[in-house]
Amino acid sequence: MTKKADNQGIIIIAMITFFIILSSCSGNWPQFRGSDFNMAVTGRNLPVQWGNDINVLWTYDLEGSSWSSPLVWGNKVFISTAFPEKVTAPAEQQAPPPPPPPPPQGGNDSRPRQELPPPPPPPIDTNYLQDVYRWELTCIDLKSGEELWKQVAYHGNPRGRKNPGATYANETPVTDGKRVYVYFGMIGLYCYDMDGNLLWQKDLGAYETLNGWGTGSSPVVYQDILYQQVDNEENAFIVALDAHTGEEIWKAGREEKTNYSTPLIWKNNIRTELVVSGKIARGYDLRTGEVLWELRINGEYNIPSPVADKDHLYLGNAGGREFPGTLFCVKAGARGDITPADGELVSSGVEWSIPDAGTGNPSPLLYDGLVYMLSSRGGDMSCFDASTGKLIYKEKVDSVASCWASPWAYKDNIYFMDEKGVTYIIKAGETFEVLSRNKLDDRFWASPAITRDAYIFKGVEKLYCVKN
Repeated sequence: MTKKADNQGIIIIAMITFFIILSSCSGNWPQFRGSDFNMAVTGRNLPVQWGNDINVLWTYDLEGSSWSSPLVWGNKVFISTAFPEKVTAPAEQQAPPPPPPPPPQGGNDSRPRQELPPPPPPPIDTNYLQDVYRWELTCIDLKSGEELWKQVAYHGNPRGRKNPGATYANETPVTDGKRVYVYFGMIGLYCYDMDGNLLWQKDLGAYETLNGWGTGSSPVVYQDILYQQVDNEENAFIVALDAHTGEEIWKAGREEKTNYSTPLIWKNNIRTELVVSGKIARGYDLRTGEVLWELRINGEYNIPSPVADKDHLYLGNAGGREFPGTLFCVKAGARGDITPADGELVSSGVEWSIPDAGTGNPSPLLYDGLVYMLSSRGGDMSCFDASTGKLIYKEKVDSVASCWASPWAYKDNIYFMDEKGVTYIIKAGETFEVLSRNKLDDRFWASPAITRDAYIFKGVEKLYCVKN
């Protein structure tokens, strides 16, 4: 090879490296909790103060309902919603039969008491089958807030009942910069190009979920394979699909019921694997679906998603009164069943675990060697040493409403937003201090998308672009 060819090769390699670095620092927010699944914020000019009339660049009025979070790629913002065109009132419940008459007054009633059969179960309400919805994916200009395009993925009747507190669009879409993938649970999985053209769709089935709360696990994409967790009351599984075509690559059944956490691609020092939570957390081989390890994490509800660095994975389920949540630290390279024995807190694959750690609905935050946990209600903030599990502090933030969105870190501060739109700013590190609060008048369950210099907050009424 000539010296000129050598130089050309070096230039090509340098250009490829430059574009890879540029992409990683581009400020894209391609999936739930960001590029590395950890709410890591790489921006340098984000606002620290905002309100209804402070640093709000634009708002976009939302139609329909959804708990999904927004995405950002380049100058495009993506959101998913389900719009109710016609909703039928729930069926009236039939009144139970009257109680048997009391025995006659005075004296003893020697007549044999007639045992009444138990009342029949209430009829299953199927009025939802008459409802009509539009399931939509919308693309909005990041700079102006103008709608670029909107596509109706499906128009028609739901395939399952919905709890009044749930929506039919809970999962956050995902993009690889070439395509956008959106999962609408029982309605199906849809793939669009960046201009809104439908490329393929896949029906993954419609199944009953706990209390009609629906599905909640968002899709993830890695190296042209799309992974979708489908946990429910009837037929739980995870499936890997070719991101180009939607064709199935592998599918693995799961001994689980309804779960809501989102899988994580864990790039650790030993290997890259797919981590999927549930009552039992499992690590899967990305190419074959083989279970590499499993850990019984219990808890009450599988809502929070894991977070990881190169050496360890941190995860736990939301706790409750009967089943307190335990925070686990899993070692990279774990194999087999790594559940600690009864009465033990560690195992071959578990570095440490903390019973009743305060795990809630928001996902844990890993920042600068510390793990932060936010309770679902009450404003309790717990901080642990990531290497040892030692409790650094557990403090209470006053007047906090229920919290569903994931907390994030920016410039040595921890941020979290409650459902009433109040964002609390906490000093990062081992000393607890509430620094300030910001407020938007809306209801928030979605986690924000965060670019180099802007926040995209998704409320119930509006989408907000917050920027200096």
